Amino acid sequence: MSNKLQGKVAIITGGASGIGEASVRHFAVHGARTIVIADIQDELGQKVVESIGPDKCSYVHCDVTDEEQVKSLVQSTVQHHGRLDIMFSNAGTFSKSSQTVIELDLAELDRLFAVNVRGMAACVKHAARAMVELNIRGSVVCTASTCASSGGDSNTDYYMSKHAVLGLVRSASKQLGVHGIRVNSVSPFVVGTPMLSRYLEKEAEEAEKLFEPMTSLKGVGAVLKAKHIADAVVFLASQDSELITGHDLVVDAGVLLK
Repeated sequence: MSNKLQGKVAIITGGASGIGEASVRHFAVHGARTIVIADIQDELGQKVVESIGPDKCSYVHCDVTDEEQVKSLVQSTVQHHGRLDIMFSNAGTFSKSSQTVIELDLAELDRLFAVNVRGMAACVKHAARAMVELNIRGSVVCTASTCASSGGDSNTDYYMSKHAVLGLVRSASKQLGVHGIRVNSVSPFVVGTPMLSRYLEKEAEEAEKLFEPMTSLKGVGAVLKAKHIADAVVFLASQDSELITGHDLVVDAGVLLK
């Protein structure tokens, strides 16, 4: 068993499925003392706790669009576990429609920004406050996207939201460096998560195969999986990246090279 995260207390939002769930499992394998899963998918979250063990993780219902719930999440974690070393702000959502600029539905944009931008900012804010108060040289990791480094033919609101995540990460890393707190992001290309499957109305593996031709890296194992993103998150959360901050780690099998 690895000890990259030995003794660390972590919160993972959106931890009940997809990249979040894979990261919860990776954190446990790498020795985290406890992982708090925060999500609105209560049944799935409880199943993850049962499969890993309540001695290693717990579940808290938290809607990141409600700042009071985020604040309570952080406070309860510190109260029960004495500290907070890692915040993986991962909870996110996707466009419900194609969302071109000309047909942009601003109400839908507000819905998406409430999760992807406002919710992300609330998680970084309250995690950082706790770390500063406890004098912890912590690590904050946010989920961005390869969409944060490009423009799109549609899904304008989603592209905009992920660009905003990079702005948050770069600003927070500059401001929090004086406290020894590192802030980074991970930018995945398409991964066959339940959210993608619902959006495309396809099974995860079928959805992944649609995007495989876009990658530059070919061969067995070159299809991106949630575990590949979780590996990157563990790296950014651990001392392996102790002098890395304000960085966006792209995990895309070479898509952005094209």
